[in-house]
Amino acid sequence: MKPSLLLCVLSLSLATTPALLPAGARAAAEPATASQGALSETDRLSALLADLTTFRADVRQLITESSGGVLEESDILFMLKRPHGFYWETLAPFAELIVTNGDTLWNYQPDLLQLTIDDWNPDESELAAQLLGGETEAIADDYSIQAVPVSDDDWEFVLRPLDPASLYERVMLYFTDNLLESILLINTNGQRTLWEFYNRQINEPIDDAVFTFDPPEDNFLDVIDNRTAAHDETDQL
Repeated sequence: MKPSLLLCVLSLSLATTPALLPAGARAAAEPATASQGALSETDRLSALLADLTTFRADVRQLITESSGGVLEESDILFMLKRPHGFYWETLAPFAELIVTNGDTLWNYQPDLLQLTIDDWNPDESELAAQLLGGETEAIADDYSIQAVPVSDDDWEFVLRPLDPASLYERVMLYFTDNLLESILLINTNGQRTLWEFYNRQINEPIDDAVFTFDPPEDNFLDVIDNRTAAHDETDQL
């Protein structure tokens, strides 16, 4: 979704850094076993995400460079409501909000006094948004999916892009007790972004109003409205 967070981040080298993986994760190169039963790799991932209608969690984001040095560590509040509600609020170290209701995408940066408004296009949404939105069939068109069983209720999924020009080298999702615990993205330049989900609340009510942003009344707020309707209105003036 957001270029600086969820695209390079938000936006996953066969040998992953152990410190970035959840405890007990198996090597990504291990083949999926017969314990998956009759489900395909994509169906297995779909099954784990299928019953997710709302999801709220605190997120620890860690971005590291290829040498292992920490570039950024952030605390984030994340909320999801299918089919199109997506809320990503960076609380520290720098406040920022990215939210969409499925029609409009708002990116509010209070420290910069800037609000950018765009049309929401699900076909151009970041991989993480597609994953959490359950769009596994669309993802399977662009990625090979490998399922690695860790235990009966713990799974690791490894996604490798089919397009050699992709931003990512690999994306890894780890489920414990059949709940999403972390997402690791490894860029082709070696940069890694880890999202760890804590205090997860599954299928609890979330008001639709959460996914609509009302700009604060501030004469100094710079509003950049890129929506098609806004340009149409300007052209008619």
